[in-house]
Amino acid sequence: MYLIVGLGNPGRNYVGTRHNIGFEAVDTLCAKFDIKMNKEKFRAVCGEGRIAGEKVLVAKPQTFMNLSGESVREIRDWYDIEENHILVIYDDISLPVGKLRMREKGSAGGHNGVKNIIYQLETDVFPRIKLGIGAPEHPGYDVKDYVLGKFSKEEVKILIPTVIRAAEATETWIAKGAQTAMNQFNG
Repeated sequence: MYLIVGLGNPGRNYVGTRHNIGFEAVDTLCAKFDIKMNKEKFRAVCGEGRIAGEKVLVAKPQTFMNLSGESVREIRDWYDIEENHILVIYDDISLPVGKLRMREKGSAGGHNGVKNIIYQLETDVFPRIKLGIGAPEHPGYDVKDYVLGKFSKEEVKILIPTVIRAAEATETWIAKGAQTAMNQFNG
């Protein structure tokens, strides 16, 4: 079984914000593979289905971003999922808007949701897809305000193909492995 986690914050106030691009990517993935996100368990909204012939559980933690690892750990422990079968999709302020980068492991890079997942899983060795949201144009701009801000119409146009590519990268990761997915989708 594979676990695919999209990071974001629950509630209407956060829909369309930069920090919720992980939720958007998971929604796109679920639409592509007809996975219904109709269960609430492990402090997450979840759906089960198949991608590339493999059973998957897709989750959107409802713990708020900074405690996402608690939900991920509960799911991992319940289903006994190996870390290399856990894919986390989230926003990255260090990448330009629309850029996608997949990694097999690594630090949190300042992302508090990922930091909590690393803490809860006690490892940084799990695959992830980082989706570029750009950085504030002004150096003094508060990062929290930026990531909780909404995308502009121009940014949305750039990001639509990016979340579709994230779904494709996820399918490739499951079907052919992380190395193939990274070679194909990292640009």
